[in-house]
Amino acid sequence: MTVLNRQSKGELKNPKVNNFAMRFANVNGTGSASANNLILKAIFRMGVPVSGKNLFPSNIQGLPTWYEIRVNENGHTARAAEFDLVIAMNGQTYVEDVQTLKEGGYLLFDSSWQLPPEATRQDVMPIGIPLSALCTNPFPEPRERVLLRNIAYAGAVSALIDLDQDIVSTLLDETFSRNPKLRSSNRLALQIGYEYAKENFDCPLPIHLETSNGNAGKIMVDGNTLTALGALYAGATVAAWYPITPATSVAENFLKLCERYRTVEFTDADGENETRNNFAVLQAEDEMAALGMVLGASWAGARAFTSTSGPGISLMNEIIGLAYYSEIPAVIIDVQRTGPSTGMPTRVQQADLLTCAYASHGDTKHLLLFPADPHECFTLTAKAFDLADHFQTPVIVLSDLDIGMNDWVVPELVWDDNYRWDRGRILSSKELAELPKFLRYSDPDADFVTSRTLPGKDSKGAFFTRGSGHDSQGGYTEQPEAYQAVVDRLAQKHQAASHMMPEPVIRLGEGSPFGIITLGSCEAAVLEAIEELEGDGFGIDYLRVRGFPFQKSIEDFIQNHECCIVVEQNRDAQLRSLLLLELGIDPTLLKSVLSYGGFPINSDFVVDGIREILKG
Repeated sequence: MTVLNRQSKGELKNPKVNNFAMRFANVNGTGSASANNLILKAIFRMGVPVSGKNLFPSNIQGLPTWYEIRVNENGHTARAAEFDLVIAMNGQTYVEDVQTLKEGGYLLFDSSWQLPPEATRQDVMPIGIPLSALCTNPFPEPRERVLLRNIAYAGAVSALIDLDQDIVSTLLDETFSRNPKLRSSNRLALQIGYEYAKENFDCPLPIHLETSNGNAGKIMVDGNTLTALGALYAGATVAAWYPITPATSVAENFLKLCERYRTVEFTDADGENETRNNFAVLQAEDEMAALGMVLGASWAGARAFTSTSGPGISLMNEIIGLAYYSEIPAVIIDVQRTGPSTGMPTRVQQADLLTCAYASHGDTKHLLLFPADPHECFTLTAKAFDLADHFQTPVIVLSDLDIGMNDWVVPELVWDDNYRWDRGRILSSKELAELPKFLRYSDPDADFVTSRTLPGKDSKGAFFTRGSGHDSQGGYTEQPEAYQAVVDRLAQKHQAASHMMPEPVIRLGEGSPFGIITLGSCEAAVLEAIEELEGDGFGIDYLRVRGFPFQKSIEDFIQNHECCIVVEQNRDAQLRSLLLLELGIDPTLLKSVLSYGGFPINSDFVVDGIREILKG
């Protein structure tokens, strides 16, 4: 038996219970996702706060992929900067992976082959398990052996960190409930890895798990799933889309939900039972066509949306301008990824802010919502449909790949059954009858929104929707004064929408001269960074932007601090630029900390960036 001596040089000095990070280094296309997700979900079901980040390449097979799990009893979910345990299963990245270990950490590797000398460190503890050799006889088919080797390392890890085996067994039963053969082979692979670790190493390691209650009232889910659910609860019945990473699963999930909740059973004239769909989900030939379908459905009275990413937003620009100018509601879900051009489709950025805020040629401004996690994907997507209908304009929800495709632990969803949709100013036949004549753009209310009608309801409400120059009555014009009157009202309408945008999240200390402003998925890293800085005596206030146009409270926050540091994930400081453009802020009041390499931001990066600024 090989025993890890807990007093050895390479060992962590103090046990870390429910507070450590692991990195799984694999080759894309080898089925590692199943093993890694099994570990993540089992930790969650033990009641231990946990987060997972999937860092995968955009090719189908062969390139390095990593999966990172962070266990943190305090609920910190940002990506870890260093790791306590690395599972090195990819010979291409051994050297790189070993360097991500903390001093005194543990390296689990397949000892069927000797670890290269350059991949060893004197200050870490190697855990060699001959995974390939152990799987040779039980699984003679080559492809099966590759896949189940990963399940075997999941078994070894579960022994090393003391993962509850009853929970693991239940998860296997759930995953392979319809395939007993796969369930049996996966169970055997898990047992092989688990028993080898228990027999040959001192288990559990000082870094290990204990059952907790830290996930009470929480669920584990990804943002694209809850975006689709938010659209369902908002009453959406039409979705048009074109496949694109990382947004494809929004439409796919919406279709599954509609098939379950948007169907009606009835008996036809022949007495046969049939099912009718009360929805339409259409895969278009491209992103422009998808948004065109959404506008047609919205103009006809349906609640409709499309989901895409940055390249799709680029293609949609002219159609977005049509919706803005002709004042047709539309919801666009932008799950942001790294650009420009094709960029890195499976990496994360927040680099679509300016594109979305001013999308299309000419003078345009759009309503934007910025969810920070899957829970807000649900609530803000539902809100987006109300905003689109109320203000008769496109609303863009800017999620990102980290939120959309990774599993997050968030509070359980709550829905108010008394909630009623805000359909905005849609005239009924009775209201039309009281008008001498219906003129589409002639009666703005306090929010500068005019009334509209739905086609087919009343002949008096018929109108022609123009994307070309039109006046306040809806007629064609190229007269400067008439054109200006329309676009001036659109600008006023956009600004008026600020009172209905979600309020920013603000946390104030005791008179700190410094503030941090951020948005979206940066929140977890920023809040953790603030906690560390406060422990060192730095008092820092916090504001997270949740919508555009900006509320007065955001301007007040900036003006009430000597300096505000804007933390975002893009190269060109787009949130800072948008704040300066829209609020007229003195540029010296806003500094930037920018992360744009494609991996989710971590708190160490934020702390280092803030310290550098505060030195000045």
